Amino acid sequence: MNYWPLIGIAVVVAGFALKRNPVLVVVAAGVASALAAGMSIGDLLALLGNSFVSNRALLLFVLTLPVIGLLERYGLREHAQAWITSFRNLSLARLLIAYLGARQVLSMFGLIDLAGHAQTVRPLVAPMSEAAAEHGGARPLPDAERARVRALAAATDNIGRFFGEDVFLAFGAVLLIQGFYERNGIHMEPLAIALWALPTAICAFVIHAIRICWFQRTLERAHVPTTEAGDVAA
Repeated sequence: MNYWPLIGIAVVVAGFALKRNPVLVVVAAGVASALAAGMSIGDLLALLGNSFVSNRALLLFVLTLPVIGLLERYGLREHAQAWITSFRNLSLARLLIAYLGARQVLSMFGLIDLAGHAQTVRPLVAPMSEAAAEHGGARPLPDAERARVRALAAATDNIGRFFGEDVFLAFGAVLLIQGFYERNGIHMEPLAIALWALPTAICAFVIHAIRICWFQRTLERAHVPTTEAGDVAA
């Protein structure tokens, strides 16, 4: 057995130990393993080209992360917070429920990666939720409550995507269910399976909307001044 192709592992370990660029380290490891395995330069370039073409969608998704990081560096989060504070009647519940509905509808049409934690929650939804919860800075949030607001924004995105994508006809789970029934002699159309997921998506929307409203009410009670709380109790 030829163990020389395993030299790529050593290249990766050495590159990471020396804190070199991860992309260059991985490419160098692949080239080293290919040459050690006796692969020609032409075959190596063909393999790299095929890998690039087959994973171009993932590559485009990865390229969005540096762009979002650059926008955050130049004040994207601060501008989002300032924009939300200009809406006097926009509460945390209204903001997150609107985002939940939009996320579910987009997922139902297969636009799953149009939003997400990296694309929208961290740079936009989370800071906008914090600004809405603070009501323009009138009541600054403690760190613990700020973390809970961010977690609620992330959970809203998760629920909107998870229960919305089940309604999409070409979703993997729908096709998996269809294939399972087909192997057992039961023919079902993907549309029928997707429609049966619609009541679950509606229930998920209603339940999480209630959770958001309850969270906002709890947050408002925690910020009621002591004198006002005594008057309410009296």
